[in-house]
Amino acid sequence: MIISPSILAADFANLQRDTVLLNSSKADYIHIDLMDGVFVPNISFGFPVTNAINKHATKPLDFHLMLENPDPYLNSCKDSGADYISVHYEACRHLHSTVAQIKVLDCKAGVAINPHTNVSLLEDIIKEINLVLIMSVNPGFGGQKFIERTYQKVSQTKELILKHNSNALIEVDGGVNLSNAPKLKTAGADMLVAGSFVFNSNDPVETIENLKAV
Repeated sequence: MIISPSILAADFANLQRDTVLLNSSKADYIHIDLMDGVFVPNISFGFPVTNAINKHATKPLDFHLMLENPDPYLNSCKDSGADYISVHYEACRHLHSTVAQIKVLDCKAGVAINPHTNVSLLEDIIKEINLVLIMSVNPGFGGQKFIERTYQKVSQTKELILKHNSNALIEVDGGVNLSNAPKLKTAGADMLVAGSFVFNSNDPVETIENLKAV
């Protein structure tokens, strides 16, 4: 299992310390949530902070843009060390164009979908992207309860990927823990985002290792 802990749940007063902690763990990526207070009812942080994270990170960065208009910020994500850049289906007026822009930057392109968004809407883009990010909570805040229907959405996404011979991975973000991680894997998930579950645990490094071993 690919694990991408969300730095949004870290201690912002000790961001360098927590970034170095993730470097020392078995995490594969560091997940970075950008929120604009428009697309979601919250604001996270901007590029001065992501640049600081990138300065200390030895893990590749997995950017999740919860932005009403992500296109103007793609270059800044690349400059901040993004390996993956995921944009929301619900936010992109010209999704194919946005995905193409991400690929021009030599980053992997992901498309995120909210809990109410039907997986079938990705049919026309599934072969063009590297990642489908399935939100298993409503985006905007950490620590929310996992939505049980996510298992079905993961299975449906896997079927869509196989149907179109796509190479896209399936990432799940929101309320992930050791109880639901095995079921998500069985449903077809390749990659898990965990924030509060990692950073609120007694031993974040061990928690990441346990998730990875699912």
